[in-house]
Amino acid sequence: MASLLRFADAVYDYENANFVIFGVPFDGTTSYRGGARFAPNAIREVSVNLESLVYENGFDMRDARMHDMGNLDESGMPEDAIEEVHFHASNIFHDGKIPIMLGGEHSITAGIARAIRERDIGILFIDAHTDFRDEYLGVKYSHACVARRSYEILGKDRIATVGIRSVSPEEYNDMNFKNYFKISSEEVSKNGIENAVKGLKDHFKDMRIYLSIDMDGIDPSYAMGVATPEPFGLTPWDVRKIIESFADKIVGADIVEISPPFDNGNTSMLAAKLVQIIVSNVYSKSIQGK
Repeated sequence: MASLLRFADAVYDYENANFVIFGVPFDGTTSYRGGARFAPNAIREVSVNLESLVYENGFDMRDARMHDMGNLDESGMPEDAIEEVHFHASNIFHDGKIPIMLGGEHSITAGIARAIRERDIGILFIDAHTDFRDEYLGVKYSHACVARRSYEILGKDRIATVGIRSVSPEEYNDMNFKNYFKISSEEVSKNGIENAVKGLKDHFKDMRIYLSIDMDGIDPSYAMGVATPEPFGLTPWDVRKIIESFADKIVGADIVEISPPFDNGNTSMLAAKLVQIIVSNVYSKSIQGK
């Protein structure tokens, strides 16, 4: 756990925390703009500029009881990074706490799929890309394969993606991909985020949700500093609506694919704000009053 930085207001020890934040500084399979390994600390650095009060819902982040356990050890191979995530996330879930993972590239979320394999939990991806390749550049655990690996681990009923607008011919013609529940950003634009949320809820039914936010799911006009930007994306308001709509079901989340070398600070700040939105809504709608 090399990082000495801490996310703002994450001042509780592990034993007494509801939420456990950890970073995964890995970008070993990045295929376009590198630097996602710097993102966990970049998000932490900007988070101290956010007020503790989340104005949108009047929630004081100091009441959430967050612990920041630092960064996982850096890995050279995706399999090693994924197994590290699997190990630590499994322990956090076992201890009845809510993991908030700061990536890093998206390949690491395959470790979450392994950690929840035996639990009644699905993964909701927010992503510009389908990430459904069987392999990419000869790597089966590439960032471009995370949804495919999760599909294989969890099955078609336990994963879905919203915000897609970039699909390879190989993915498009794959029969498994045709069975994969997905909502494009164009559908969201035409029919509204409320309809998208309804479709996702119908898909997941009463299942609890792990939310995986690839920041390129958001339009690059709002989130420019990502590893693989793609125009015509979701808005931050869309993402906030998804978080608020699933808050009573969310048992964990990650934010991945920020590339600080290509950012002016706004993307990291948006990520830090999304952490606040996730924590404040999950606490208010799921933890408070238990």
